[in-house]
Order: sequence, then structure tokens, then C-alpha cells
Amino acid sequence: MNQSEFQKLAKAVIENEAQAIKNMTAHLDEQFVTACQLMLECKGRIIVIGMGKSGHIGGKIASTLASTGSPAFFVHPGEAAHGDFGMITADDVILAISNSGETDEVLTLLPLLKRLHIPLIALTGKPESSLARAATAHIFVGVEQEACPLGLAPTTSTTVALVMGDALAIALLDARGFSEEDFARSHPAGRLGRRLLLHITDLMHTGTDIPKISGDALLKDALLEISAKRLGMTAVIDTNENILGVFTDGDLRRCLDNDVDISSTHIADVMNTSAKTIHDSALAEEALHMMQTHKITALLVTDKDNRLVGALNMHDLLRAGVV
Repeated sequence: MNQSEFQKLAKAVIENEAQAIKNMTAHLDEQFVTACQLMLECKGRIIVIGMGKSGHIGGKIASTLASTGSPAFFVHPGEAAHGDFGMITADDVILAISNSGETDEVLTLLPLLKRLHIPLIALTGKPESSLARAATAHIFVGVEQEACPLGLAPTTSTTVALVMGDALAIALLDARGFSEEDFARSHPAGRLGRRLLLHITDLMHTGTDIPKISGDALLKDALLEISAKRLGMTAVIDTNENILGVFTDGDLRRCLDNDVDISSTHIADVMNTSAKTIHDSALAEEALHMMQTHKITALLVTDKDNRLVGALNMHDLLRAGVV
């Protein structure tokens, strides 16, 4: 095969699957609504089952449901018939995926589901199939033809099932009022999770690690404190930990450029009295926004009484993955 033939086949696959997905909108009927209501009212878990390629799609659908506010997990129907059915309770809802609707391993479970009165949602390409007829709600996910030239390998049919699973998950997400913060809680290791869950108190330097000097200190004292604490600045405070100002690496360079005597100059004469501060209850994301807005690399942290309780810089945010 030459290059153009590869491209031609790939284009045909994409066009086939894209059209099949577009055709799905015609099947968003009352059965889809019933399926959403069953899952929304579920007091237990949404159990997704499927064999072969449908099983792989089912695993992804279960993962999407779980991460968007609808507790779910995948159970292999073959394993369910050999003990794993014990994972399923009468409070659950079953979401079964089978293009033919006649998958033996899935059908074997139907009497047990009926006995426990567990609602069954079926995604099949055959409305007259055994699985479709047994379902409490049946969603048609049939396709005219697979993208596979032989018409055998599950390609378009699995894509359509996956998209319908996404449609169910997002419909439920909206119905539950699932928020960005909720999403972050289920993805704590992701960047969004770090942005929305990490607070200043999780990252800031505290206690003896806070760079600070008194208001009557000399400039040389500020230099020593900046070098010791390695945050590129130091706070200037009074005896009650109230912030009088801040002195940074940049301020030091400007002093040296102007031949200021570091041994005799008082910090109060050269400090910046407009120190940028952030409250200790703020999110780390807010600290990043402040640094970017004001084009600075460090912030002083205050408590509810506006007293100094911590400090952090851009490197702390970088290490935490907020940036």
C-alpha cells in the first residue's frame, strides 16, 4: 500500500464513525431519560458489565461515571458468574453493554438480577435481542456498518457505545450539580486538583523558616536573613508580627547600584512599605495569580488579624505542581 491508500482508509474510518455518532441523536428518546433517572436515583453503585471490546468500553464508562459524581465500577460478567456477583447489591443499577444483545456471559446473570429486582440498563445494537427485552431501559447503539473493511472487528459499534456512555455521564453530572471543585476532589493528583485543593497553608514556610527582621534592623541584617532563608525576600515586622514592609533581592540590587551603605543604613529607610500579602486560608492558585499579576516571585502570608504567619515563593508553587 502506498501513502495515499493508507490515508484513504483512515479517512473512511473517521467518516464512518463520525456519521454513526451523528446518527445517535435520533435515539435519545424516553429510554435514555429513564436510564438517567434510574442512575440518578440509585442508592448503591452503577455496575457496568460487558465482554470483550464491550468490556473495555465498559471499563472506561465506569471510570467516567465515577469521576463525574456517579459512583460506579466495572465487573467482568465472566468473573461475576464465578463469585464476583457478590460485589453487586440490590441497591445497585446494572449498565450492560453488548452489541448483539446475546452475549452468553451477560445473559447468564439476568435471572440473578431479576431475583434481586436490580434495574437493568442495556446498550445494544439489537432492540429485539434477549438483553434488550430484559432491560428496564434499553438504549439503541446500533450502527449500519463497522469501520472494519471486513465488517467484523468492533470499531464503529464500540465508538458509539463509548459516546453514549459519555452522554449518560455528562447528563448525570449536570443533574447532580457536579462542580469544578467536586471534579478536583476526585482528581487530587491532577493539575486541576492541585489548583483547587491546595491551600496556602499546605505550602507556606512557617516558624523559624519565615524570613523576617525587625523594623529597627540594619540593611546588612536583611541581607543575612534573605541569604539564610532563601526565599528572595524578607518581611519587616514590628513586635506584634504586624508587617511594616518587605525587602527583596531586587531592592538590594537597587541599593547597591545607588552605593547605599549596607552596614549603616536602616531597613526602614529602604524597604517597600506596600508589601503584597495573601491570607492563609487562600488557595495556592490565588497565590499564583497574584504573583503573575504583580510580576513578583514571593508573597507574605497573613492570618485573620493581618499578622505575619508564613511566606512562600514561586518555587514552592512549582514544586507543588500548581504552575
